[in-house]
Amino acid sequence: MTTHSRTRVQAPAPASGPAPAQAPAHALSAADSPVLRVPPASPGEAVAYFGASLAFHADVSDVAAALAADDVPGFVVLDSRSTESWDQGHIPGAVHLPTALIAEQAEPLLDKAVPVVTYCWGPGCNGATRAALALAGLGYQVKEMLGGIEYWIREGFEIETAQGLERHAADPLTAPVGAAACGC
Repeated sequence: MTTHSRTRVQAPAPASGPAPAQAPAHALSAADSPVLRVPPASPGEAVAYFGASLAFHADVSDVAAALAADDVPGFVVLDSRSTESWDQGHIPGAVHLPTALIAEQAEPLLDKAVPVVTYCWGPGCNGATRAALALAGLGYQVKEMLGGIEYWIREGFEIETAQGLERHAADPLTAPVGAAACGC
């Protein structure tokens, strides 16, 4: 029986920062890995893809921070849900325009020079995506707020209802406990 020892040569760590991550000696081959069966994109392709993603999407925390920092954040927030959903609770200062009414009502409500950030229920709903598509088709600059009103509420941001403003405790699975920001 022949035994083979696996020796791995590791370059010394740079003077500052950790050493680059390397696969452990017992790592699965790419063909055996469900993650690496399709190899990662090249760095250039990744830059293009992730850059484009940020051009199309806004994070709940970033939207909240921009709204809290300035009376004129440079964009308008649009709730694309039904009137019943809007009444249940919405982002303070948002414009209410259900997706089905965008074609006939967007022009009097929205300025094409001001970007629009759409939201709907949450990650399981594509209403904000449909609203963004409808607005883009009319010539508006638009982003979709990832997470929708669900993550807005789960992160502990204020909502407006017929009874006034209310805030729920932040869910520790979606927002840091005892910190102002997640750091990402």
